[in-house]
Amino acid sequence: MGGVTPADPEAAARVLLAEARADIDALDDQMVDLLIQRVAVVERVLVIKRQAGIPALLPERVEEVVERVCARARAAGLPEDLTDALWRRLIQWTIDYENERLV
Repeated sequence: MGGVTPADPEAAARVLLAEARADIDALDDQMVDLLIQRVAVVERVLVIKRQAGIPALLPERVEEVVERVCARARAAGLPEDLTDALWRRLIQWTIDYENERLV
């Protein structure tokens, strides 16, 4: 614990919080890296959809993706409502992004 004694629980808590926050920051960085990769794939999808005249919103695909990630989250013990909300927001952003570029 970096030399902090149990006699100072607040100082010890600050050290532990700083370590946990650094872990969260590193995970956030990884998530941003994954979003960068995801948007690059969306750009490829845009080309395909534009050439084939396919709309941005494909409701059956939305439900397929949400069901798949929620099942994975459920199996790992993650809150399904968190996963559902995050993916629906991510998908809606993607649909909006595609719609702006498919015109």
